[in-house]
Formats: sequence, C-alpha cells, structure tokens
Amino acid sequence: MDENDYKNEETLHNVTPLSGLYENWFLDYASYVILDRAVPHIFDGLKPVQRRILHSLKEMDDGRFNKAANVIGNTMKYHPHGDASIGDAMVQIGQKNLLIDTQGNWGDPVTGDSAAAPRYIEARLSKFALEVVFNPDTTEWQSSYDGRNKEPVTLPVKFPLLLAQGAEGIAVGLATKVMPHNFIELIDASIEVLKGNRPDILPDFMMGGMADFSNYNEGQRGGKIRVRAKISELDKKTLVITEIPFSTTTTNLIDSIISANDKGKIKIKKIEDNTAKDVEIVVHLAPGISPDVTIDALYAFTNCEVSISPNTCIIKGDKPHFMSVNDILIESTHYTKNLLKRELEIKLHDLQERIFFSSLLKIFIQEGMYKHPDYENSANFDEVVIVLHQLFEPFKPSLYREILPEDFKKLIDKPMSSITRFDVKKADEQMANLEKEIKGVKHDLRHLTDYAIAYFNRLKEKFGKGRERKTEIRAFDKVEAAQVALANTKFYVSREDGFVGTGLKKDEYVFDCSDLDDIVVFREDGVCLITKVQDKTFVGKNILYVGVFKKNDERTIYNMVYKDGKTGVAYIKRFAIGGVTRDKEYDLTKGTKGSKVLYFTANPNGEAEVINVALKPMSKLRKLTFDHDFSETVIKGRGSQGNILTKYAIKKITLKSKGVSTLAGRKIWYDPTIQRLNENGHGRYLGEFQAEDKILCVFNDGSYELSSFDLSNHFDDKMLRIEKLDVEKVFSCIHIDGKSKNYYVKRFVFEDLAIGKRMGFINEEPGSKMVLLSSADHPIIKIEALKGKSQIFDEQELDLSEAIDVKGIKAQGNKLSQNDVQAVELLSELNDKDEIQEGITEENEVDEDLGEEDSPEENLKTGNTITDKNEKPKKIIKQEKQDVDEEESKPQFTSNLAAVKKIDLEITNPDDIKLDDKGQTKLF
Repeated sequence: MDENDYKNEETLHNVTPLSGLYENWFLDYASYVILDRAVPHIFDGLKPVQRRILHSLKEMDDGRFNKAANVIGNTMKYHPHGDASIGDAMVQIGQKNLLIDTQGNWGDPVTGDSAAAPRYIEARLSKFALEVVFNPDTTEWQSSYDGRNKEPVTLPVKFPLLLAQGAEGIAVGLATKVMPHNFIELIDASIEVLKGNRPDILPDFMMGGMADFSNYNEGQRGGKIRVRAKISELDKKTLVITEIPFSTTTTNLIDSIISANDKGKIKIKKIEDNTAKDVEIVVHLAPGISPDVTIDALYAFTNCEVSISPNTCIIKGDKPHFMSVNDILIESTHYTKNLLKRELEIKLHDLQERIFFSSLLKIFIQEGMYKHPDYENSANFDEVVIVLHQLFEPFKPSLYREILPEDFKKLIDKPMSSITRFDVKKADEQMANLEKEIKGVKHDLRHLTDYAIAYFNRLKEKFGKGRERKTEIRAFDKVEAAQVALANTKFYVSREDGFVGTGLKKDEYVFDCSDLDDIVVFREDGVCLITKVQDKTFVGKNILYVGVFKKNDERTIYNMVYKDGKTGVAYIKRFAIGGVTRDKEYDLTKGTKGSKVLYFTANPNGEAEVINVALKPMSKLRKLTFDHDFSETVIKGRGSQGNILTKYAIKKITLKSKGVSTLAGRKIWYDPTIQRLNENGHGRYLGEFQAEDKILCVFNDGSYELSSFDLSNHFDDKMLRIEKLDVEKVFSCIHIDGKSKNYYVKRFVFEDLAIGKRMGFINEEPGSKMVLLSSADHPIIKIEALKGKSQIFDEQELDLSEAIDVKGIKAQGNKLSQNDVQAVELLSELNDKDEIQEGITEENEVDEDLGEEDSPEENLKTGNTITDKNEKPKKIIKQEKQDVDEEESKPQFTSNLAAVKKIDLEITNPDDIKLDDKGQTKLF
C-alpha cells in the first residue's frame, strides 16, 4: 500500500488522534466527578447521592420508618452508581443526627463501629428536614439519568446545611473539606447577616474535644485547625480521656497510644477502653512517670492531637469555587431569604386565587346566573363562556384579574346541590379571613428581613435544644516533642577516642535521653559543640563533659578555668550557651594553640562553688594555694575570654565546697488562655520563685492544692485562683454549711502541704459550697437579710477582719448573721499597706502647680501625681531610696474579689466562680 492509499484510508475512516481523545474524555470525566459526585452545592449543601437519598425518603414518606434497603432500592432510580455507595452515604447522613431519624444499629463515628446491614436498619426524614429541606413549588426539576423520573436539581434548603453538616470529597484535580459548624451559632450568625453584619463562625465537632482555631483562615486553603482530646488527671497514676479529636476514633486513638508506648515515647502500664454512651479511655501510668509530662507527650506523639487542613470548595453556578465559610454563610442566608420570599409570593397568589374564585362563585349564585335563559340554552362550552362573559361584565372591575375560560369551567362543574346550599354569610366570613391572611402576607413581603429573622429564631427555638457547642475553643501552647519525649535511650561516651552515642554499650554510660534530644560536648582543648543523638558520632578526643542540651536554657551556667596556650595564664569564666548551630565547633578559650581546660563544671541552676587552686612551686612564690569563689565571677557570654585567675603555673584545682545558686529567682507568669505557666511574660505575673517556693491553686469546690512551678504543669479548668504561696497571708471566706444551710465566715491561712495533695477548707457535708474568698486585709461587705418573723428587709455592713479571729484552716467559723441572709455585696477590699501609702501621700503633699504643659511621661519621671484636670495636682515627696529589685515593684498576681460585686447567695453556684482578666475572682 503506497502513501496515497494511506491518505485515502485515513480520510475514509476520519481518524482522530489519540491525544485529542484523551484531552476531551479526561476533561469530561473530571467535570463529571467534580459536579456530579464529589463536591457539594453551595445552596443545599448536598452531593448528588445525598440529594437523591433525601428525595427518595420524601417520596416514600408516610410518617413511618422505612427499611434502609428499600430506600436504597428506590434511590437507584436516580443514582446510577450501585447500592453500596448509596448505603454508605445514607449511613453518613444518619450519623450526623440532623436530617434523618434512625432506628437500629447505625454505627458510631466515635468508636468507628460500622452500621448493621441495610436490611436491619430503618430511617425516615426528621421533622427538621421536612420543615426546611422540601418544597415542590420552589424546587427546580430535571430528568433522571434514564429519563423515566424527575429529580431535583437542588433542594430548596432554607438553612446553611452545608456548614452544619460539613463535607469531604476528592475529585479530579481538586478536593473539598468543609468543617461542620454549630447549629445554634449558624442561626445566630445568619441573623447577624440579615442585620448587615459580617459573620465570624468557627467549627464545632460532635465528638467534642478542644480546638485551636487561631489559624482557621475562615476555612480556606492554607488554614489549619489543631484539635485535642480532653485529658484529665484522675489521680497521680491515672489519666482519663473523655473526648476525642474530630476525624479520629477511640480505636485508632488507643492504637496510637500503644504504638507510642512501644516506641518508648511514653511509658504506660496499661490502657482500658470503657467507652459506652460516653468516651472513657483510662490510661494507667508506669511508676515514677509525671502525669503532666505524659499529657504533653500524648499530644505530641499520639492522635490525642491532630491537625486538620480545611479546604472549602463548593459548586456554584455549575463550577467549582473556593470560598470562605463566612462568605458561604452570607450567600446561604440571602438564598434562604429569597426562598422565603418565593414561598410568600406563592402563598399570596394562592390566597388571591381562592378569594377570586369565591367571589366568582358568590356572584354566580347571588345573581342567579345559573338560571339565566341564555346560560341554560347554551349548546356547548364556547357558548357558555360567551354568555358568562356578558353576565360578569358589570362585576369585572372589582376582580383582581381577568376571568379565564378555565375559571368558568370550575364554576359550571359545581354540582347543583352545592349551589342551592350556598351560604352567603359563611362565604363572606371566609373571604374576610382570606383578606386578612393576604394582608399579613403582604406585610411580611414588605418586611422580608424581619420575617426571615423571625424564621431563623423559630428554627432555633424549635430545633436548637440539645445542639449547644460541644468543642471547646482554646488557644494551645506548642508542645515541643523533644521536651516531652521520654528518656528511653541510654547514652555512652568514649572520652579518649572521642566517640559518643547510644550504640557504644561497652563504653562509659553517662545518662538516659530520648532520640529527639540534642547533646552538648565539651573537650579538653576548650571546644564545645552540639549534635543530635545518634548511634555513634565522633566529636573529638579527650571529652571532659557531655550532657543533654536544652534550647534557650539560660539557667544552666558552666564554670570553667583554662590555661592559655600562648602565655600560660589561667583564666576563669562563667557562661551560658545561647543560640548555636548544630555540629559547629565553638572555642571557649582565647583560641591559641595548646590551650587546655583545667577545671569545668555544669550547674543546672547557676550554682557557684568554691575551688582550691594549688600552684606549682617556684622560688618567688610564698603561698602555693589559695581559694576562689566562683560567685565573685560575673556571668558573661560564651565568647568572652574570662578574668585572670593566676599568671603562675597551676598544679591542680580541687573542689573545696559546693555552692548555691547565684541567679535571681525565676519570674513566673500564668497564661489563663492556655492554662500554663511561662517565663515569657504572657498572662498574669505570679512572682519570683526560688527552688523551695510553691504555687497555691484554689478550686471552686472549696479545696486547694499546692503545685511546683514547673512549666510542664497542667491546671484545672475549675481553678478559682492561682498565686504564689504565702503561708502568712490571711484569707477571708464565706461559705454555706450543707447540713444547716447557714452562712459562715472564717479567716485562715493556707497550710504548706505536700505537692499534689488536695485538701478542703470548707465543710465537707453534701450541699456545702463556697460563696466568697478574699485575701484583702479588710474586706468590707454588705449583708442583705430578712429580719424577724415579720421578715423585714435589713442591710448591714461588715468588715470581715473584725468578724472573727484567724483560726485553723479546718475551723467552721462564725455564723455570718443571725437573720436569713439573702445577698452579699462586696463593697471594697482594703490592705494595710494601701492605707499606709495613702497616709504618706496626704502628709507629704506640697502645693505645687505642675502646669498644663507637663506630659504624663514627665509627671511620671518627676514623681508627680496625675489627678483630675479640675483638681489641683499634688506632688509626692519621694521616700528614701531602697534597694528593691525592679521586678518586685510590679503588681503581684492575686485573685482578690472585684470591688462592688453583688452575689445572690440563693443561686450562687461554685462552678460559676472564675478568674477575670485581672486575676480576680468572679462570681456570677
């Protein structure tokens, strides 16, 4: 066959290149998957299979439950992809507990248990779905895939269903992941949209848990959600998980905990799954393991914390769009408003048609048109229409529209019996009622926004019960895996050969560490370096010290004496290691050849020891030994050369006595947002802590506990106040005795307990509760009570410091009042030092006009007191200068009761006692 034959053959069969087929078919397939399978529509929030399931349920709806298998079979008339996909989609809708009422075993998304077979489970539409999802008059219809039936293009959903249920799907070239949001919050946000405000909604998960939405980005691509399980400390040896993160199950969460334990990231004794109706996973810790550190480790190494990346992609106008959840809610709300308008317009038209025909019928009967000779003698329908048009001519101006032949057909189809029994009075009443309804509908159309707001409020009132937010909105601290990883690996060193690692089991064991740690190494030549934990690493010969390196650790101080290789002079230095580059060598000496470290110690809390220096004998030396205290050496950077210790040759250096820390106490803050301690100045300042200091935690059930100031500590949500323990500070407390129901007042100091031990300071009788707690020297309260048999209202002011002497913490106290106490108002909280300072101000004030040009900053520098502009400013004569640490002048964090706060003692619930933003107690 020659070339021409090939050309003729190609022309004959009209051959299309394979590349062209691929391009067209793939685009068709991608469009089909995106539009008809994987991505939900913006207005009804449903994928096609979900829409078809709901349509089938509506078709089959008779108020009773239907077998899921029957629903699946009916849905196959509309969905051409088999029963398995329909059944799975139906179970997912049922598990969300919004559109479908279920009966039988529908599985559990919390535990991961699957549903029973479709022949065993039943379903019907919920009342909510029947009210907001369906309306055939406002539904746009299309032919089903085989042309035999009609199905909705979209359902007329009058609610932001997409955001309530969430959605997830993978298409060709794109994916969608819409988070579920809270039912009530969506309604409230929709109302705000109707009022002209932009919403700001956050997800809510039916599994509960805690979530950090600080990087949510309104659900758009690039956003991120951190979700955590709710873990509480049952006791010092037991943790309990009561809520799990969204997208996990109890099964895979337990598997992740077991896996982390097997890898040595955490250490547990056993784990129990007691989940039934509510989640309860009990984690038993191994002996000696900190529960606080384990909680952090669970978040770092297991599915107790998961990260979710939302990607809100929806179908709008037959195209995929990426939108924020707030923009989706705005569009959905306006769509609902338009649907309500269409329903009102349809209702108005229906009412007008009813009153129109009633008017026709009334005229037809009252005027006796049915007995008119021309009407009776009409031979066919066309003649009847002509006659009736002539008879109705005088009445046409009073009718709201033109009379059509179909209207006459309805008139003549009326049986004679109904015409003869026609009641004019009753017909007038019915038309008056219709007119009243028409007036109401027209009013709603004129005030459509108010009508829509009322509609949303009705939905919330009718269906909102039990749909409160389940996921707690929190800000999380970042858990560094290296800081909470269990030290599960033994670390070894070969000092002479210069090797370190976990695999040198025949060499010197130095400590336990985790495989995520960094190691700091100091050599005899004065070089240090930081490297990762590995099986075997060469770091240089003649190793002096190796330890775990803590990033940003400013409290570990290294004391060192070295000999300069060039001059032979001995230098002494103290330093901390700040920022470093891993595996880079840092020279701590002057850098000359032959330099050598003579003495070295690592001090985790800045301890400064005393050393004895022995010099080599020389003819000029009379004193061959002397002592030196490292506390006399200033702490500087690692690059400093240090101070000269001696110019003479040193024979040896020995430790004479161990030292104490030369560092100031650790300044600690409490951040109530993440409920953690920190040294970064976030939250409320608690004070400066030495090693022996403790933190006082008071709980709203009338108990307290002492804690260390370790930054890994977790604190209870029900904590009433937190502060540095002062065993001399006197507290005043009003509490209710559960047995007698009387109110008592007591004054006491908190005892120094063992850390972790919890102790009550009010009566332990059932019904006992704390009403008020203050640490002020003079808390002034007003008592409102009913006096005598006549129940006369009486008010009394009382200084609690004068009501009772300081007694033991277990004392009941004195009865607050002999009368029936109704309420207590805290008028003020005064401290003795405040009164002294006030007296100093009054005695030392000097009449001196500061001038209007003085700025507030200048006034502060000169010690001037800034007062009201109408008052004469005063100047305080400064007291003698005292050596006070600058930080001590900061206000110590206390949680005194806010002044002038009224408390109804009849309804006060200890669970409602919280800390306000100033660290003071709040009673609601």
